[in-house]
Amino acid sequence: MQPKLEYVTDTEQDAYRLQQLKNSKAVGVLWGVFTVCYAIINVVTFVQPHWLGDTQQSQGTGHFGLWQACRLVQDGQDVFCEGRLDDFNSIASSAFRAATVFVGLSVITIMLCISCMILFFFFSSSTVFHICGWMQLFCSICMLVGVLTFPAGWDSEVVREVCGPKATDFNPGQCDLRWAYILAIIGVCDCTVLAILAFVLGSRYVRLLPDQYISGNSPKQRDTPTNYISDRHSLTSRKSNNLEPPMLVHPIGDPERFSEYSHRSGRSKSSWSRDDFESSINNYQL
Repeated sequence: MQPKLEYVTDTEQDAYRLQQLKNSKAVGVLWGVFTVCYAIINVVTFVQPHWLGDTQQSQGTGHFGLWQACRLVQDGQDVFCEGRLDDFNSIASSAFRAATVFVGLSVITIMLCISCMILFFFFSSSTVFHICGWMQLFCSICMLVGVLTFPAGWDSEVVREVCGPKATDFNPGQCDLRWAYILAIIGVCDCTVLAILAFVLGSRYVRLLPDQYISGNSPKQRDTPTNYISDRHSLTSRKSNNLEPPMLVHPIGDPERFSEYSHRSGRSKSSWSRDDFESSINNYQL
C-alpha cells in the first residue's frame, strides 16, 4: 500500500516570517520615538538647576543643579545663579564638575545615536540597531555615574549655606531632592531598556530573514531538485530539507524490463508474466 503523499511547501513559514518582520519594524519605530523622548529628558536634566533644593526647614533659600547653584539675593525677589560650563572653576565642587562631565557625555552620545538613525537608509537594520544599542548602553552608564557622583558634592560651602551644617556627602541635610534628579534616575532606567531593546531588534532582524538572503542562494537554486530519494524516507525528513512534493516515476533504462506484450510461453520458462513484472517494480520518488 502506497503511503499518503502530501505537498510540503514553505509558503506558510514565509508568511509567518513576513508578519514577524512587520511587527519588528513597528517595534523599531517605537524604539526610535522613545529614543528621541529620552534625548529630550537628558537635555532637560542637564540644563535645569533643580537637582537639589530647599524645604520649609532649610536655613536658606535656593536650589542646585549639575553646574549651577542658585540662591535668592538679599531682597528676596531675584534669584542669583553662579556656575558656567565654559569655566569649570565656577562650579561649586569637584563632585559637581565630575557629574557635569558624565551627564554631558550622555547628552552628546544620545544625540549621536539619533544622528545614526539615518544609517538605516544605507546599511542593514541589524548593524544600525547594534551601533545604537552600544551608544545607548554607554549613555546609560554615563548618566548613572553622574547620578551617583552628584550627592558627593553636598558637603560644599555653597550647599551648606542653604541646607544647613548637617549637609554632608550623600546627606542633603535640611534640603530635599528635586524633580530633575528624579527624572535623571528615570532616564537611566529608560536608556538601559532602550539599549536592550536595540540589541534584541538587531538579532531578531537576522533570524527573520529568509534563508536565501542569509546564504546568498536564489530561490530557484534552492528549489531545484538535484537527486532522487527513496520512498523509505519519511515526510518529516522532506519537511526538514525543504524538498518539493514527491512524484512517482518508473525506473529509466531498466535492463530487466520486458515489453508489455510479452507473454509466458512453454519455450520460455524463465520469462516473466505481467503480474510478476508489475510487482517487482520499485517506486522511486523525485
